[in-house]
Amino acid sequence: MPRSSTLLTTALALTTLPALAQNAALNARIAKLAAQEESKVIAWRRDIHEHPELGNQETRTAGIIADHLKKLGIEVQTGVARTGVVGILRGGKPGPVVALRADMDGLPVTETTGLPFASQVKTTYNNQPVGVMHACGHDTHVAMLLGAAEVLSQVKKDLPGTVKFIFQPAEEGSLPGETGGAKLMVQEGVMMNPKVDAVFGLHINAQTEVGNLRYRPTGEMAAADVFTIKVKGKSAHGAYPWLSVDPVVTAAQIILGLQTIISRQTELTKDAAVLTVGMVHGGVRNNIIPEQVELTGTIRTLDKDMQQKLWADVRRVAIGIASSAGATAEVEIVNYTPVTYNAPKLTAQMAPTLRAVAGAANVQEQKAVTGAEDFAYFQEKVPGLFVFVGGMPKGKNPADTAPHHTPNFFVDESGLTLGVTTLATLAADYLGAKR
Repeated sequence: MPRSSTLLTTALALTTLPALAQNAALNARIAKLAAQEESKVIAWRRDIHEHPELGNQETRTAGIIADHLKKLGIEVQTGVARTGVVGILRGGKPGPVVALRADMDGLPVTETTGLPFASQVKTTYNNQPVGVMHACGHDTHVAMLLGAAEVLSQVKKDLPGTVKFIFQPAEEGSLPGETGGAKLMVQEGVMMNPKVDAVFGLHINAQTEVGNLRYRPTGEMAAADVFTIKVKGKSAHGAYPWLSVDPVVTAAQIILGLQTIISRQTELTKDAAVLTVGMVHGGVRNNIIPEQVELTGTIRTLDKDMQQKLWADVRRVAIGIASSAGATAEVEIVNYTPVTYNAPKLTAQMAPTLRAVAGAANVQEQKAVTGAEDFAYFQEKVPGLFVFVGGMPKGKNPADTAPHHTPNFFVDESGLTLGVTTLATLAADYLGAKR
């Protein structure tokens, strides 16, 4: 970080220290209550892990959340953005409104962890049989936010303001043809009534040791775009390829050409960027050259100008290569989520809170990552801070841990209490800060 940026961050952080000192007693209570909730949080996590649900289908999970929030005396709204749940906890004193968010959905992944509470759920996704698994840790996010809700409900008379708990469906995306997720929640007014002033979120990380927190001011996670390229040629018998305009070969050339956009045409010293083709569909038989092949993939960028350049490059390369083969290419690009952007002023204000709950040695600023998060839609409306919490067993090599979105993804549950404490303390410190 440049020296001028470091000085600004330090200056902003120092202004929050009196507020943190005033909150010391409350924060000590929060930490104690969070520790007492550990077994309950782990039980929630295991139950939700064993019964995962895909995006916009999280009815069982939503029911567990709504029932528990109601038992805590929290106002509850259900059916938000299809299956989302929102809880409103009004403190004992007037003040601002802070939102805490957790995502609820699982992934179409067949689990191979061998855990006693491993998912056995099966489904059909994109016309293919597959399991359903919490392979990105959303089960832990729900459990940690439920724990934070229980903790904050026990200290609500000391909270100067309101806490809004947002349990969001479909962060991993909706089924084809559906809408959902944070974008739909925002469209339906989740950041209003009462109007939210700041939003916080956590994500478990299987490559970060338990007890640690990581974050980055400004752009932390990439914008994600989905592109589809329909390569249209001329069908023919596989034995007579000269009678065709082969879309299979043309699509293969387009795939290779797309890779040069990143390796030869993108200024990677400015910011990271990724272009991946994830699906190739075409043909029905070994000896028939099809008329069309469809490519689908993702573009990841951390800079809006670079994002627009890559959109133009994808169109230029696909259409140009197709034309050179006598084929045509139709290109559609849709923005899935913006950059996850941690507001610098809010991040500096809350950094002392992160160091207080985890210990200064256990809080690190990280480099930006090319994964994406639709938490970004909340951050487009109000200042937000998104933090990674460690879920890797102590002493383990990150290179030896299963990545997110894989069948053997694993979370060390001893890290969940830190997540509960972090969420609850971020809310209390933000509400208690002098303005």
